[in-house]
Amino acid sequence: MNRIEIYDTTLRDGMQAEGISFSLQDKLLIAKCLDDFGVDYIEGGYAASNEKEMAFFHEAANLGLKNSLIAGFGNTRRASASLEEDLSLKAILNSKAPVATIVGKSWDMHVTEVLRCSLEDNLALCSDSTAYLKSKGLRVVFDAEHFFDGYKHNPQYSLKVLEAAAAAGADVICLCETNGGCLPRDVYEITKTVADAISGPIIGIHCHNDTDCAVANSLAAIEAGARHVQGTINGMGERTGNANLCSIIPNLKYKMGYEVLKEGALQKLTEVSRYVQEIANMQPVANMPYVGDSAFAHKAGLHVNALMKNKATYEHISPEMVGNARKLLISELSGMSNILAKLEKYNLSNDRDLARKMLDKVQEMESNGYQFEAAEASFDLLIKKTLGTYKETFHLVKYHVNVERSGSGEKTTEATIKLTVDGETEHVVSEGDGPVNALDEAMRKSLERFYPSLADMRLVDYKVRVVNAKAATAAKVRVTIESRDKNDIWGTVGVSENIIDASWKALKDSFEYKIIKDAQESR
Repeated sequence: MNRIEIYDTTLRDGMQAEGISFSLQDKLLIAKCLDDFGVDYIEGGYAASNEKEMAFFHEAANLGLKNSLIAGFGNTRRASASLEEDLSLKAILNSKAPVATIVGKSWDMHVTEVLRCSLEDNLALCSDSTAYLKSKGLRVVFDAEHFFDGYKHNPQYSLKVLEAAAAAGADVICLCETNGGCLPRDVYEITKTVADAISGPIIGIHCHNDTDCAVANSLAAIEAGARHVQGTINGMGERTGNANLCSIIPNLKYKMGYEVLKEGALQKLTEVSRYVQEIANMQPVANMPYVGDSAFAHKAGLHVNALMKNKATYEHISPEMVGNARKLLISELSGMSNILAKLEKYNLSNDRDLARKMLDKVQEMESNGYQFEAAEASFDLLIKKTLGTYKETFHLVKYHVNVERSGSGEKTTEATIKLTVDGETEHVVSEGDGPVNALDEAMRKSLERFYPSLADMRLVDYKVRVVNAKAATAAKVRVTIESRDKNDIWGTVGVSENIIDASWKALKDSFEYKIIKDAQESR
């Protein structure tokens, strides 16, 4: 078998991460995204835990999923309950999910100290729970909890648990590295032993990241014979997280040569990663491999010079293979190569005089507090201004921001803005939650009549950094704004001793970049 099954547990294990809570609608949106991506299994949640989890399974049945099977998660039956009356097994069946994933204890310490039953009784729980769910027509994934720790302590018993589940008809036996404390060598050797000893079911792997080895451990298990891998998008999960499918999947495909997902799916990987981050309200991790915003970012002039000659010099794969994009960063450390590379899209990559002017301008501006690494849209506008191709899309006449606070603590923020567009004057007033929000709203009121596509744009991040802290309240501040529309994300920057003015500069760049970008795309 050269194909690896991908089992996503973002909606159950991922939701156990600190600070993460998905609504029912969130879970349905993610499930649809994962199905479009093409994962083999979507673990919908712990069916017996609450009404929202059960509601997900019932709603998911109407999503019209084309690629993925929904799995209901639960435990083997309790020692004190019959199969028909056990709450966990009943919930899995009531979920109507076609796949049942049940957790069984495979570490003898957990059997005697947590379940508090005999080792033989636990074998019966694992066996008859599996057989019961199989008799109901379900595909059964048996998760052997704490398997690796259990194997190290009592290998004979841990293997007996797997044998019991296999004999009862389990389709997949997944070895769970639940505490996340193993290293790849141990995972490989133990998985190899299991793959040689257990015939019939597919062997799977489920790793946690407590030693920062979850991805490496998952790949080691695949090399040892596992053909089913569990993980979460972006590595979300309890404690330090689960194995990150955004790294595992491209490693399996591009580094190890396995068949995963459907043809062309990996070109959506970065999109899937960012979609889940946004729904989870997670701060993006810029340096995440493959899908991070910095995964293919290059700053050193020496590197950029080499990349312009051969992209393989400093990139292990092409960013397009995972739906990401190359970034050539501009800073005071940049060399001519960085600027020339940026000019490539204008067919000016050989204009060294222009590149020198740009580099001098960047270094001058950065000495005054600007920073373009996270503000490539502002840099793009700077190129146009230096080239003489920049045409102002709107002109500021004046703005005024007023913040009032009553003695009772009530606050009102109002922005008045006067702009001209193609000779027409717009003079509007708007209220907001704060000065930047009020300015943003006033600009939209002024400009959307002329540029309707601005309705698609929204501000997604706003950062303020003091540039020269020793100047105290008179210090310059740098404001960086991240904006997005349906297709793109871009950053802009403004610097001033006045935080509102710095914000205005970054906002203005953001609006202008959007207007110019849309005009170019419509040609």
